[in-house]
Parts: sequence; structure tokens; C-alpha cells
Amino acid sequence: MDPSETNIPPMKDLTIDNITENTVLINSQSPDERVTYVMERLVTHLHDFARETRLSTKEWMTALNFLVKVGQISSDVRHEFILLSDILGLSLLVDAIDHPKPPASTEGSVLGPFHTHDPPVIDNGQSMSSDPQGEPCLVLCTVKDVKGNPIEGVKIDIWETDSTGHYDVQYKDLESPDGRCVMKSDKDGVFWFKAIVPVPYPIPHDGPVGQLLKLLKRHPWRPAHMHFMFEKPGWDHLITALYMRNDPYETSDAVFGVKQSLIVDFTTVNAETAKKYGVKEGLKLLTHDFVLVGEKETEKLRDENALAALKKLGRKVKLIDHLPVPDVD
Repeated sequence: MDPSETNIPPMKDLTIDNITENTVLINSQSPDERVTYVMERLVTHLHDFARETRLSTKEWMTALNFLVKVGQISSDVRHEFILLSDILGLSLLVDAIDHPKPPASTEGSVLGPFHTHDPPVIDNGQSMSSDPQGEPCLVLCTVKDVKGNPIEGVKIDIWETDSTGHYDVQYKDLESPDGRCVMKSDKDGVFWFKAIVPVPYPIPHDGPVGQLLKLLKRHPWRPAHMHFMFEKPGWDHLITALYMRNDPYETSDAVFGVKQSLIVDFTTVNAETAKKYGVKEGLKLLTHDFVLVGEKETEKLRDENALAALKKLGRKVKLIDHLPVPDVD
């Protein structure tokens, strides 16, 4: 940008005491109120963090080099920054803020770093896993609204690891997607498929995020789970997962994804179910009813939560596109 097109206030003799207000001032020229507000809060909290911890130059450089390494190890199939956000609890926090859930609806969980955009589309009854070592299971699900009405035509992304605890994209010789699929709910809101029983696994810990976990004396393990993502116009986007009960990592998930309402039990297929779905009796069975919330209902709840939370903090705000900005009128 041409310097003549900006109105930069004089900046000199900056100190510990006045650097923050001057940084906020020079960042406050954007016509976008939300950008200005986010940057003002970001700079204020970052500067206060440095002052409160008396951050040293050595520590600051260590942090910058850490972020460089996070970027360097990232790729199209390994999102180390998502992993970092996950282990800091930020992913779950942002999802909870942006997608609040009313009672009786399915709660969200973390996306994780291994979702892809090229899974095969399968029909009801097909298998999403070709792992011969995995324990086969049948998964029977429904998608409904909070009143119990079925929702037809919902796009559902589903993904899980193989029996060794690895996602397909973690294999360099991957020829085609496996352990993942996309489905559509039918007129009764039903979708069902064959998979393998999920197993616990460690998140990638051979990079900078793993080094941070080690420094913090935290383990990298996630409890056994299966990911689900639901999309349909008019409905709030839901990213969630189902977690196996009594998993050894149920209460210490490295990325904080487990919620009581998302913990499920496997049962076994009885003779009637085996005949209906064309599977063997005694097969492991997972059943679950997912409940989606209308987009407008979520927007209303998010707006109410935002105004109440910021009022509690003593901040006078207004909402633009459902996001808070200072109300200076």
C-alpha cells in the first residue's frame, strides 16, 4: 500500500508502558470493524502475556522457531497447526463458541488433522474399511431434528483409523482412500454402513507438537473413536465423534474431545438384525441417533451467548454478521 494512502500517527520513544496503545492505534485504520476489534484484543492479550510472564528474548525466539517448525512439518495430509490448536484446547473452545448446542442435540467434538476432501461416496450397507485385521462392525444411525423428525439428504463424512491406529493418509504408499466415506441420509433420516471397531491411537508425536507434549509430561493418546461430520443447507454444521466406553484414555484424551454424551457402547447383532441387514449374527453393533439444530436456532443462541459473555466482562458491543464489535455509539 502506498504510504500516502494511510494516516499513520507518529511512532517513537515507545516503551513497555505505551507500546500496546500505540500498536492498537496504528492497527485501527481498517474499515472492517471486526478485523480492528480482533487485532485490538489480540495485541492487548499478547502484550499483557509478555509483561505478565516477563518473557525473555531467548524464550520468544524459542517460541518463534517452534512455530516455524510447525509450519515446516505441515503438509496437505498433516496439519500440525490443527494438532497444536487441538492439544491447547483451542479447537474445542472455538467449536463450542461458534456452534452452541441446545439441550437434546448432539454435541460437537474436534475435527482433528486427518479429515480429507476426497473420500468415496457409498450407499447404505456398504463398507468403508478394507482392513482385514480390523474387527468388523455394523453401524446403524439416524439423523433427526430436536423434535424427532427425520432429516433427509444430509451429507455425512465419516472417518476412522485402521486396526493399527493409523489413518489412510499416514501411509506414503496410499493408492486410494480407506477407512473413510461420504454418505447421505435417506427419507427416514437413516444411514448405515460397515466398518471396523475403532482402536485407541497416539496423535503424531514425532514433530514439534509431540515435543511440546513431552515437555509438558503429557501423553499423545486418543481414546478409540469414529469421526462424523454433518452438512445440509439450513442446518448448523456439526463436527463430532463417538467414543468407546471404558477406553483407557477416555478421561485423558490428548485433544480434549471426549464428552459424556458422545460415549457409546458396542452391542452384538442378534438374529433379527442379522437377517434384516444381511450380516452375521454376533457381529459387533453400534447404534446412534444424531440430532441436528437449525441454522437460525444456532445463530440466535450464539448471539445471546456472545452478548451475555461480553456484558459479564464489562464490554459494550454490538453484533455485525453475528460477530461482536465495540459499540461506540
